Amino acid sequence: MVSKLIRTLSMVLAALAVGLAHPAFAQQGNRISITTGGTGGVYYPMGGGMANVLSKNVPGLQATAEVTGGSVDNLKLIGAGKSEVGFAMVDAAWEASQGLDKFKDNKVNARTLMVLYPNKMQLVTIDGTGITKLSDLKGKRVSTGSPGSGVEVMTLRVLEAMGLDPKKDIKQERLGAAESVNAIKDRKIDAFFWVGGVPTAALTDLAATPGIKMKMLDHAEAVEAMNKKYGPLYT
Repeated sequence: MVSKLIRTLSMVLAALAVGLAHPAFAQQGNRISITTGGTGGVYYPMGGGMANVLSKNVPGLQATAEVTGGSVDNLKLIGAGKSEVGFAMVDAAWEASQGLDKFKDNKVNARTLMVLYPNKMQLVTIDGTGITKLSDLKGKRVSTGSPGSGVEVMTLRVLEAMGLDPKKDIKQERLGAAESVNAIKDRKIDAFFWVGGVPTAALTDLAATPGIKMKMLDHAEAVEAMNKKYGPLYT
């Protein structure tokens, strides 16, 4: 994984080094913004590491990692010309490039630089909530992901596939990974969805918390219906 990341960063370095000669890039003062996600997820530390590598190795370039809501926000920022590079889940990136759903009025001329790692949807609860399967979420307090995140996009599709309305069938919260972990520790929510790399620091923290037993729920039963409606994006 480390060697793969080094190779992909080398490709980006080469591409950006060529881009530095472009007049429009020079007018920006050789600064780029890498939009990531919340501080408790995977995008933010990875974006910070990438910004450091680029800043140190591309002459005259200053890259910075920005905290955002996640995939949807990042794509909208790129579309608005407020960011040059952003992390995004494949379903959100596809819809942005095609002008679908949340991007129906603002199609984004998005281009993929690299595929970093497989995203895993993690449906998290703890002992004592009475939740052992997807249908048990009905009537529970559930975080569906922060506003503007790819997590929220995928979560709503899982719920839809299971015939659950987030406005009627659950008590919906919209929190990021770190906020969701804090909320479930304080028993303010019963479960939360998270999509990201493994491990995610916030979830590792929850698993290591004394007196709490974290449980991960299987959600494979939703995949067929999701792919039937949205295309072959999920496994």
